[in-house]
Amino acid sequence: MEAALIIFVMLMFFAFLGLGVYVTAKVVGAARRGVDRTITQARRTVEDTTLRAKSFGQVGVTAALAQLRLDLRTSMRATQQALEEGVRTDASLKESIGLFARLSAHGHELDDELKRLEQEPDRKRTAESLPDLRERTAKITQAADSLRWAARDRARRFAQDDLSALSEQIEVESGALRDWSRASVDDLSAAAAASGGGWGATEPGGVAGGAQTPQQQPAALHQAPPASPYPWQKSARPETTT
Repeated sequence: MEAALIIFVMLMFFAFLGLGVYVTAKVVGAARRGVDRTITQARRTVEDTTLRAKSFGQVGVTAALAQLRLDLRTSMRATQQALEEGVRTDASLKESIGLFARLSAHGHELDDELKRLEQEPDRKRTAESLPDLRERTAKITQAADSLRWAARDRARRFAQDDLSALSEQIEVESGALRDWSRASVDDLSAAAAASGGGWGATEPGGVAGGAQTPQQQPAALHQAPPASPYPWQKSARPETTT
């Protein structure tokens, strides 16, 4: 019996130890991914700032290459963000994400080439290749822009359709709420009269017309006010007598 208890305790110890190692590894991995994302974002910000400075502060081949890289990165990043956000609510965008992944391969290849050309000492040959580089950049950015705007138009159309359907339902419900009839009012009046709540009903111990005797009036002053029928309506304060 003692041996079985010892084995059970050891198993529990190793189970908790393994769980602790697993949780620690997950926490460390999440922290590392967070640091990597921060570093990547910071590097992108620095690169974008440098490209803007080159495109505005310099002229010639250097400025042209910087502007092409900036246009390419801006378009691709905006499209990636739009598709990733859209696929969360529209699964049909998965195919578009696959196409964008293929397009990204061409974008990375072009961006690497433009980056290498920034360090190329032969400016004359680099200048001769600018027309081809501009054409390739235009093709990639136009394709990315087409995917991005198509995804946005699709999301906007779905939102408009949902709003139209909701508006129609609200109009139907509003019409039903306004469709009161005389029969329903008569039923309410009859129910009130049957329960003794009519205007001219005589209460026990009182007189007709709802009048109260002097003895009943002081007693009514000390009665608690009725409960408020709505939670947002304040209860009336009882009157005090001196």
